[in-house]
Amino acid sequence: MSVPSRHNVLGVMIDAVDYQEAVHSIMRAANLGAPFSVTALAVHGVMTGHQDPDQRFRLNHFDLVVPDGQPVRWALNLLHGAGLKDRVYGPNLMLRICAAAARDNLPIYLYGSKPGVLTALKANLQLKFPTLRIAGAEPSRFRTLNEQEKAETIDRIRESGARLVFVGLGCPRQEVWAYEYRDQLSMPVIAVGAAFDFHAGNLAQAPAWMQKRGLEWLFRLRTEPRRLWRRYLILNPWYASLLLLQWTRMRKFPVERRASFAPPDISYG
Repeated sequence: MSVPSRHNVLGVMIDAVDYQEAVHSIMRAANLGAPFSVTALAVHGVMTGHQDPDQRFRLNHFDLVVPDGQPVRWALNLLHGAGLKDRVYGPNLMLRICAAAARDNLPIYLYGSKPGVLTALKANLQLKFPTLRIAGAEPSRFRTLNEQEKAETIDRIRESGARLVFVGLGCPRQEVWAYEYRDQLSMPVIAVGAAFDFHAGNLAQAPAWMQKRGLEWLFRLRTEPRRLWRRYLILNPWYASLLLLQWTRMRKFPVERRASFAPPDISYG
């Protein structure tokens, strides 16, 4: 159930879609009860795929990979003439999916983060979407799960009656989780990164004018410098230089077709 218009950005295949197309594809899978893995990638997510062949393999086997960051949207337009007028920002995508789920009476499940964040997130989502059904919420254990724990997690989510799962474990853990749980859950599994913290009110989002100009990284660097300085001050310039090489065709970035890990890969949860 993958969508068209997928393009190579540093070896990672990104879908040139807008919000409407993304939500339509996700809700179609939810209504059909079909497996459907989704992630929203900014520069950091693309670079994890570029650096790690196994992660690149996972990402390139997702059903939908949307351009979360403006620099990723710009790359699609520059390299492939995608003509995208806006990015598909993970936190906003989550809200649009919740609105559609409330409309279609499809329960959601929240997986990841901490108990306090989930409590605030559930309360805020219910205020915004009074008819939204939240079938369950489960915090991260902040460690790798064994096979029994993984099976128990799958059973809890399926037995909850949920039809969509939002995953907030941070990049790249959430993509590993979505890749591994996709087929067993048989529903959309949507990796949304910091959306849990944003919508719970734990983290402030950058002003709209900074987001529009691709300066969200600067806002987040100022708020969390110790955690994020390597991501933004090292990865961002590296990403730009690699894009230049791809644009000028001075370097090829092949799509990884094989994984070196032996499935099943036990995920962090």
